[in-house]
Amino acid sequence: MKLSLFIASRYLVSKKKQNIINIISAISMGGIIVGTLALVIVLSVFNGFSDLITSFFSSFDPDLKITPAEGKMFDPQQSEIQRIKNHPDVIHYAEIIEDVVLLKYGNQVYPAIMKGVPDNYRQYTTIDSLIIDGNFFLEKDGINYTAVGQGVAYYLGLRPEFPEPLQVYVPKKGNQALINLARAVNQGLVYPSGVFAVLEEIDSKYIIVSQPFAARLFESGLQISSIELGIKPHTSIKKIQKEIEKNLGCAFHVKTKYQQHDLVYKTMQSEKWAAYLILIFILIIASFNILGSLSMLIIDKKEDIMILQSMGATSKTIRMIFLFEGWLISLVGAVAGTLLGLSLCWIQITFGIISLPSNGSFLISAYPVRVVFSDILIILFVVLFIGFLASWYPVKYISKKSFSENNL
Repeated sequence: MKLSLFIASRYLVSKKKQNIINIISAISMGGIIVGTLALVIVLSVFNGFSDLITSFFSSFDPDLKITPAEGKMFDPQQSEIQRIKNHPDVIHYAEIIEDVVLLKYGNQVYPAIMKGVPDNYRQYTTIDSLIIDGNFFLEKDGINYTAVGQGVAYYLGLRPEFPEPLQVYVPKKGNQALINLARAVNQGLVYPSGVFAVLEEIDSKYIIVSQPFAARLFESGLQISSIELGIKPHTSIKKIQKEIEKNLGCAFHVKTKYQQHDLVYKTMQSEKWAAYLILIFILIIASFNILGSLSMLIIDKKEDIMILQSMGATSKTIRMIFLFEGWLISLVGAVAGTLLGLSLCWIQITFGIISLPSNGSFLISAYPVRVVFSDILIILFVVLFIGFLASWYPVKYISKKSFSENNL
């Protein structure tokens, strides 16, 4: 085994009789390097964007959100819900009222979701970090204010410094006569205090107001739409989720931050692994160069094989030489590509050389990158496995056709 590996390593760096073999070997290794490099960089960039989106949702959404399984609103005075307030790991408890409203600003009309929040909302969501224009406050000197999503503000042509109030319309409860439309809707006025930016999914839908303003407009009384919880740091959120689900039963849904935006996270993961499979397919094609390189090397080293056979080398030993040759090409290419990819990721993380073509529309200026150790291990395993298969075929079959079984 050591002899086969030693000879294979010498073949890897030595000059062949036919220069084309050196070129094909270099192309084989270069293909592995570039393929591995691309895998490391692409997966790390996907991880970076995933972290970025997660951080935005983390600033807007609670650790856990409780919603009714049926209907829009429920009474929070139930004993099962009241026990949640006293849970030792719940540090923030907020009762939320939200529903669809119609907004009117100047001549523009736009449907949105109005979210009524209590005073502690900014404590468990850090909404202040998402404000890109103005400030976050919902009540001042007896006047109601609102924080508006960037998409809503863009469509309405709204800015916090404009003095005109935002008009909010909500259908009244019960059967209202349609003869007088003014009596069929509740109307409220709020002044924009700030504009927040999370993601388009949020920005284009939400405005945030105080809970009393929402309760009056929706005529919800003591009922609420959801309960948002802030969990103590370094505590297992899934464990708390299971405890609350067991306590509340099937009448309520309890969702984590990821589950609140399940479609977004699943889409991101699907895109990541789709890109991974495409690059693996390209790597497989590039690995065909190893097959050609080993095939020509077997022919080029025919005399060496005959000499080794005369010295007592077995058929298995000679085959292992060329198998190790293919493995070494894959191993060197995989390690070099990984190290180069990690180096480029480090440069991007440290210096942010490659910028996003955002023209100021993004909250970050450079492509986000995060290296995940498990991804690197998967990449190395797959690249080496592909290299093994690409080496095994010519050694197993082509060598039989090139030389008689008696010579091997």
